Amino acid sequence: MSLDAFLALLVYAFVTSITPGPNNLMLLASGVNFGIARTVPHMLGISMGFLVLLLAVGLGLGAVLTAFPALHTGLTIAGAAYLLYLAWKIAMSRSLGGKGAAEARPMRFIDAAAFQWVNPKAWVMAITAMAVYANAEHPFLSVVLISIAFTIVNLPSVSIWAGFGTALRGFLSDPVRLKWFNIAMGVLLAATLWPMLK
Repeated sequence: MSLDAFLALLVYAFVTSITPGPNNLMLLASGVNFGIARTVPHMLGISMGFLVLLLAVGLGLGAVLTAFPALHTGLTIAGAAYLLYLAWKIAMSRSLGGKGAAEARPMRFIDAAAFQWVNPKAWVMAITAMAVYANAEHPFLSVVLISIAFTIVNLPSVSIWAGFGTALRGFLSDPVRLKWFNIAMGVLLAATLWPMLK
């Protein structure tokens, strides 16, 4: 992979990692509701889970899904159902974590990592990156380079969303504002399904 191609890949990785999607909206809500420190496992889970997804797609999983459309459809349905469940949980959250919300907790590392496998944006990012930037003459090396590019960019990008949410905690300490913020985040998270339904 040439330096120009790698730099273009870094730009692609940054743009797709920083723009709104299920992960970033959930991190924004988690930053508001739980603060940055309690959201760190969620951020790390996203980055590691996406890295594993990228490697799997690059090493052949994308071809398997193309060969078996029913498997792809099942994954899409499971992802949509889980995304709607998460949207509902966010929308119904009514208090900042740590202030009497006993059952409320941020997403755990393993949950965030596993979510990447049903996250429609993550799949589109991974398949597009491998289709556009992988080199057929050096497939393993290009898969590794693509994975490195996303690893460099992804964690700082998603951290910005959690940090922005944490910065809003003071403003959203008012229960009415928090209620409407969480409802808006739940609706926006559900709306990320729209591209899949078209």
